[in-house]
Amino acid sequence: MSQQAHHPHQAAEPETPNLDFAGTTPYEDYVKADVLTHLQHTLSDDPGEMVFLVTTQVMELWFTVIVHEWETAAHALRADDVPVALAALKRSVRELEALNASWKPLGQLTPAQFNAYRGALGEGSGFQSAMYRRLEFLLGEKSASMLVPHQGAPRVHAELEKALHEPSLYDEVLRLLARRGHPVPDSVLHRDVSARYEPSQAVEDAWTAVYAGDQDDELARLGEALTDVAELVWRWRNDHLVATRRAMGAKPGTGGSAGVAWLEKRARKNVFPELWTARSHV
Repeated sequence: MSQQAHHPHQAAEPETPNLDFAGTTPYEDYVKADVLTHLQHTLSDDPGEMVFLVTTQVMELWFTVIVHEWETAAHALRADDVPVALAALKRSVRELEALNASWKPLGQLTPAQFNAYRGALGEGSGFQSAMYRRLEFLLGEKSASMLVPHQGAPRVHAELEKALHEPSLYDEVLRLLARRGHPVPDSVLHRDVSARYEPSQAVEDAWTAVYAGDQDDELARLGEALTDVAELVWRWRNDHLVATRRAMGAKPGTGGSAGVAWLEKRARKNVFPELWTARSHV
C-alpha cells in the first residue's frame, strides 16, 4: 500500500516552488539584488578590477552592519541593558571575522596586478569611507578633520558630524562602569567626546578590579566581548597593512596619504587600551 494511502487527508507537496509573480520576486523586493549587482562600473579594461571593486563594496556593507551593532550596544549600555549590548557585540565579532576575510581576494596582489587598474582609482582611497569613519568614531578614534572630505555630501557630512559629537561605544562602557561603582574620574566621564579618547590610569585600575573579581560577572563578560572586538579590529588594520605593502610597497597612497607608513601607525594603536594594559596587573 502506498504511503499516501496511509494518510488520505495529507496534501501532496508541490513539486516546484511558486514561480509566477505579478511583479518582481519577493526576494528581489526584500534584498534588492538587482540594484546591488548592477552597482559595479569598472574604469579600466583589467579583469582584476572587478574583484577589487566588489570586495571594496562588500567591505562597505560589513561596515554598515558593524556600525549598526555597535550603535545598538551603545544604546543598550546607556539603558543599563548589558545582555542586549553583549548580544550585539558578539554578533559583531562574527561580522568582523567576515569583514577581515574580505582581504583574502586582495591580500596577494602583486604590484603589477594592482598597477593594472590603480590609475582608475584616481584620488580615491579607503580612508575616505564615511561608514568606516563612523566605525572608527564608535571606537573612540574621533577627529573633526576627517569630516572635511565629505563637505560636498550634505547628508553624509551631517551623519558624521552627529557621530563625532555623540559618546563612543567605549564612553558608554566607562559610564556604565561608574554607575556600577567603579571610580572612573569625572575627567573621563565628562570629557569632550568629539576628541580622540586618551588612556586613563584610573580606568586601567577599574578594569584591573573587574578582572580580579568574578569572571562570570556582567562587567567581566562585557570586557571580554570588547576585547574580542578590539583584537579583530587590530587584525583588520594589520591585514590592510600587509595587503597594501604587497600591492604597492612604500609608495604614497592613492588618496595622497603616506600609504604603508600611515597604516603602520594605525596598526600600532590599541582599541579600548586599558582592557589590554590592565591584564598586566591581575
